[in-house]
Parts: sequence; structure tokens; C-alpha cells
Amino acid sequence: MAEGGVARYPQVFVVDSQAGFFPAPRPVKKTRWTPTGNKFLLLVVALAMLGLVVEGCFVYKLYLITEAFSICVSDPLCRNMSNTRTSAQQVRLNGSNEVHPVPTLLGPKPFAHLICSSDQFGEKNVVQWVDKDGDSITHQMGYKNGRLLVEKDGYYYLYSKVQINAAEVCSLIEHKVMKDTGAYDQSIELMQSKRSRCWTPEPSSVKSSGGEDLWDSYLAGIFHLQSGDQIFVIVDSIRKLRPGPTENFMGAFMISAQKHV
Repeated sequence: MAEGGVARYPQVFVVDSQAGFFPAPRPVKKTRWTPTGNKFLLLVVALAMLGLVVEGCFVYKLYLITEAFSICVSDPLCRNMSNTRTSAQQVRLNGSNEVHPVPTLLGPKPFAHLICSSDQFGEKNVVQWVDKDGDSITHQMGYKNGRLLVEKDGYYYLYSKVQINAAEVCSLIEHKVMKDTGAYDQSIELMQSKRSRCWTPEPSSVKSSGGEDLWDSYLAGIFHLQSGDQIFVIVDSIRKLRPGPTENFMGAFMISAQKHV
């Protein structure tokens, strides 16, 4: 008891709840890739790599097709297999030994392949060809006096190969593909290959090789031709031309009938 009979109470502290205060900062959590995000990123990378692989396969397949086509142009066996006018496909029926030929039709586009004639010497060094025997063939194109005759307008792939004996001490060899057209009085040179040989061969090498130094020349290109144009080959040293169907040939085939502006 306190003095005077009055009880003394303990002190009470009042806290003002409205007083302003700053909350304690919360710890910042580091951003982490979730398993779902990692899987999505891997999927995108895998699809990109797959696209590169597929694109590479298409490019490689296109390269193989182009290479096979260029080889087939100069390969007599390939041309003979694709010669649908003189040969036919054969099929064997199941359970039967009988073989039935199945004829196929020629394509709608003109083409021709000519091999060197046994009498290859023409006027003005124009090489003469065979258009109906052996591996030679013409479709919607004509031939006359060493000249391939164009019957339809369009873009054509022209090619020519010759083999010449250049064993002389000094000689100039020229191989040209020419065109005659009604629009000009003179022949137009489409392609040319030129080679000059001046050397002194050793007697032993000449004797062992029979005095031959064979030189191959191959010309090819794409040109727009019109109906009535004439394509022919000139070899300046035509007397040195080595005869043979695989050594000397020329041809053409249409790749497009439209003239691009």
C-alpha cells in the first residue's frame, strides 16, 4: 500500500499504431530457368539443327542430279539407255519367264545427238556427222551437210567434243561452234576453244606413242535459237581430227520454250 491509502498502478506504455515505419527489405530471389523453359530452348535448337541437315540433304541431292545429267550427256551407254526410239523397256511378269517389251514415247522437247562420220571432212573445215546410225538420234530437229537444223524456238543446251592429234612441232588448234541465221549474212561464233602448241618432242616419246599427242576439246553452253537456225562445228585442223564416235560428237536439247525478257 502507498501512502494515503491510494494504490499505485504500474506504468502503461501506449504504442501509436499510426506512426510511419519502413518495412524490412525482402531478399531478392535469383531468376532460375524452370525445367519447362530448358526443354523449350532445347527443342528450338534441335529444330534449327534439323532444318540445316534437311537443307544440306536437298542441296547434295540436287548436286548429284546435276552431275549425273552432265555425265549422261557424254556417256554413250547412258544415251543408249535413254534412247526411247531405238530401244524399249522390258518387264518380267510374276511367275512367268516371258519378257514383254514396253515401248515408251519420246518427250515433247526437241533434242539431237550426232556422232562423227567416217568422212568427217567437209567444206570450210565443217565437221560432218552421222544422224541416223549407231548412237545418233534426232527428234524434232533436222540435219543436212554437217549442220543441225532448228525447228522450234527456245533455249537450247549445245555441246560439242572433238579429239585432235597435236603431235606437230608447232600447230594452232581451233574448235568452234557456229550458227547460221537468216537475220545475218555471216556465221555467228557461239563458242570457241583455241590452243597453240610449239615444242620439240623427244624422239623416244614420239616413237613410243606412235607420233600422237591427243588433245580433247569440249564446248557447251545455253543459247536462244530460232526456227531455221543452223548449228555446226568447225575445226581448223580438221585433217588431224581423230575419228571415232566417242572421240567426236555434238548435240543439242531444248531446256525452255519461252524467251525470258
